[in-house]
Amino acid sequence: MTNKYMKRGIWFFLAGIGLIIFGYYLKGTELMKYGWAMIIGYLAFGAGFLYILYSLIRKIERRSLLEERAEEAEKLENEDPASKTE
Repeated sequence: MTNKYMKRGIWFFLAGIGLIIFGYYLKGTELMKYGWAMIIGYLAFGAGFLYILYSLIRKIERRSLLEERAEEAEKLENEDPASKTE
């Protein structure tokens, strides 16, 4: 299951690749200035890569938090109830 950052990252990544290819096409045909398409393409590609990387880091961090909470809950369950009484 992908989260919103992964989806955005994939869309930016693919849009960036598309704009870069379009920029190279414009460069080859010399129809228009190709620079803007390539600049925006590289920026979108980079943003997509960062979004994907961020989503993976979030996923790893979430797993470690869930494991820590499970360990703490297990530790509290295994405590001796007699030691709680005062």
